[in-house]
Amino acid sequence: MEDNQIIKLYFDRSEQAIKETDTKYGGYCYSIAYNILTNQEDAEESVSDTYLSAWNSMPPRRPPALAAFLGKITRNISIDRWRKYRAFKRGEGQIEIALDELSECVGGESAEDVAIRKEILASLNRFLGTLKETERSVFLCRYWYLDSTEEIAEKSGFSVSKVKSMLFRIRKRLYAQLQEEGLA
Repeated sequence: MEDNQIIKLYFDRSEQAIKETDTKYGGYCYSIAYNILTNQEDAEESVSDTYLSAWNSMPPRRPPALAAFLGKITRNISIDRWRKYRAFKRGEGQIEIALDELSECVGGESAEDVAIRKEILASLNRFLGTLKETERSVFLCRYWYLDSTEEIAEKSGFSVSKVKSMLFRIRKRLYAQLQEEGLA
């Protein structure tokens, strides 16, 4: 089913919207949640919470890209759940590793705190626009979807060492841009 048809189901308040969303995007949302939480039950709960949030958001919101909309909701819900559990036990997921890697670019503050600032988001968006498609894809897989370097290598066809060196070079260029703009 096409995204606009699924969105119409939400606007019609049809329960079929959730079923169609799960059919088309369930695996995608679960992958995002699992990469953050590294726990099957927690990831499944995050996906369920994503559907509830989408149900409550549409209407009035009409997302231009349903996949991105659902991915963002899943990511935010999963990060919130991760933060909650982190108070009890240090996580083993990709989120800690990815945020630690990004913190090298932004200095003493945690990447999580700094990313909230509008200047860095704007700079990051400009930076992403300068990357080649393959570099942007690898960067987003690592720092948005929180895929491991092994998963990225498998998806992209690159070796793990190529992915690691690519990410290192991209972070180095990002850091240089942030320094140039006075944000690092």
